[in-house]
Amino acid sequence: MRAQRIYIDTSVIGGCFDPEFALWSNDLFHDFALGRLQPVVSTIVAAEIVQAPTQVQEKYTDLIAAGAEVLSVSKEARELHDLYVERRILGSRYSNDMLHIALATAAGVDVLVSWNFKHIVRFDKIRLFNAASLELGYHSIEIRSPREVTTYEQD
Repeated sequence: MRAQRIYIDTSVIGGCFDPEFALWSNDLFHDFALGRLQPVVSTIVAAEIVQAPTQVQEKYTDLIAAGAEVLSVSKEARELHDLYVERRILGSRYSNDMLHIALATAAGVDVLVSWNFKHIVRFDKIRLFNAASLELGYHSIEIRSPREVTTYEQD
């Protein structure tokens, strides 16, 4: 059985160092290290990481070195993003948030994981993103927090 492909946005990587989110972000990274789940990131994550603290940048570098899949912005992802913008699912200030979802959807990942409860991990927004994606022939995407995805059980 293949490991599920899990797209993580920048908040999950930074969450490894945030007392509120560290347990679940680090458990997710442990699942990646054990091969239970396959990490997927994007060139958007790479661009956002440049502004992050050094420890977050190092965590990202380690993830890439360990074989994380890196998605580039494709024509399909751009079309999805543009539909999300047209539908005003989020304001234009949050273009990268919409692009994360478009990239993950177009690439057919199993789950997009984020700590962004304001714009991404939100029931009403998830429904809107999936409705737009279905119109263009894509499957709906699961969007969850790391707490809902990790399979690692601590002793």
